[in-house]
Amino acid sequence: MVASPQNAAPAGRGRRSRRLRDGLLVLAFTGLGGCVVGPDYVPPADPPVTRYTREPLRNPTAADTIRTAHGGSADQTFVSGADVPGQWWTLFRSPALDRLVAEALANNPNLDAAQASLRIAQENVEAQRGTLFPVVGANGLGSRQKAPGGALQGPLNDTRQLFYSLYTPQVTVSFTPDVFGGNQRQIESLEAQAENQRFQLEATYLTLTTNVVLAAIQEASLRAQIDATRKVIQAQTEVLNLYNKQLSLGQIAGADVVVQQAALSVSMQLLPPLEKQLAQQRNLLTALVGRLPSEEIAPTFTLASLRLPTNLPVSLPSRLVQQRPDVKAAEANVQQASAAVGVAVANRLPQFTITANGGASAVRIAQLATSAASFYGIVGTVAQPVFDAGTLFRRQRAAEETLNEAQAQYRAVVIGAFQNVADTLRALQSDARAVAAASAAERATNESLGLIRKQYAAGALNSAQVLIAQQSYLSALVTSAGARANQYADTAALFQALGGGWWNRADVKPAPPSADPAKFL
Repeated sequence: MVASPQNAAPAGRGRRSRRLRDGLLVLAFTGLGGCVVGPDYVPPADPPVTRYTREPLRNPTAADTIRTAHGGSADQTFVSGADVPGQWWTLFRSPALDRLVAEALANNPNLDAAQASLRIAQENVEAQRGTLFPVVGANGLGSRQKAPGGALQGPLNDTRQLFYSLYTPQVTVSFTPDVFGGNQRQIESLEAQAENQRFQLEATYLTLTTNVVLAAIQEASLRAQIDATRKVIQAQTEVLNLYNKQLSLGQIAGADVVVQQAALSVSMQLLPPLEKQLAQQRNLLTALVGRLPSEEIAPTFTLASLRLPTNLPVSLPSRLVQQRPDVKAAEANVQQASAAVGVAVANRLPQFTITANGGASAVRIAQLATSAASFYGIVGTVAQPVFDAGTLFRRQRAAEETLNEAQAQYRAVVIGAFQNVADTLRALQSDARAVAAASAAERATNESLGLIRKQYAAGALNSAQVLIAQQSYLSALVTSAGARANQYADTAALFQALGGGWWNRADVKPAPPSADPAKFL
């Protein structure tokens, strides 16, 4: 059967539409599969070292078998190659501390801000991926017009009909093929930025948990110092009362009473600054968990409520650069800078754009389906910078120098990471000896003070010797509390220096970008 002209025209128009569609798809896939200019990112090699210190690592062991005054040993053991737990603070075996950290993770606004920053970066990546595909738009025009009459015949071929409507629906397709990979490099750059934000989130998480633990340890240290100062004040008050009695009986001179009163006043002066620091420390802990100062937390911390972790994991040096969030964030910056070089190179090359439109225009809606009402067009453009006074070249050079800067900053971060671990290991080795020595000094000065007070009561010693013994005991108490607090704090610092075990957790990863329910909008 021979097709009528009325049927043949729409069929030809359909074939033209399919050719237009197929041509755009071919160009799209050509753009997706084009070359990608610029350097391909290669992850940096791990530092070629096998240990953190010059000599083999020694465990933090106290001299001889000295034990702390509060029970337990100051000794710790480094377990080389052991993994860092994701919730390392639980090793201090303090339920109150565990609850406080959990509250901080749930309510701290800095963590919420870091999670939002990551989601922003992920959405930007998805937005940039859309540039690899054509943009399709649709619009329709409907208008009511008046045609010229009389000798100025209008388009309606009817001098009696002056008013008419015009309907013009059309579809436009615009596509910029990524011939040289500039868009792909931009996507790579944004993906690296999202990776940087992911590790910034992990760094925020690690900083927050470490700050909570360190603040609790500092509170415990301040309480120990306050308790020690109050004990000394009580002892000095008892001696002063004894002196006053002896003075009234004429057994001692008034100068002895004055000296003891001065010593008591000095000790009492130490108490208000410690109490102020404790109040401020409580405010810090309250703020870390996302509360206002008037909503102060209920738990209190003492050194006796914390347990010293005895087995300390020490990651292999080859693993450190993969565990530290700051190192991984710096590595992501290098990749972002590398991709930016590719973007700068692509901007100097020709840019291709293809625009197509098709539709129909008729005075009646029913006529829009006829072949006579249809129209379409395809326009291809090529833009190539010819003279820009070196602007694009200089931007490329700036991008290359930015890459050099990022690589140097990465090396500096790696060196700093290894230094942090080495410093903490050295500190822990010294802490064990310091805690044991301070504990031994505390016991010795306490026993000495008791003996001297008995001898003074028997008249064998003078008041100056009692005063010296009291000051020695006060100093030993404060030193012992500080030494123990330092060991706890340096233990927490080791977990932080090793990366905090974020790879063993999945509780801070935000949800992936949501799917667009209407991608055509």
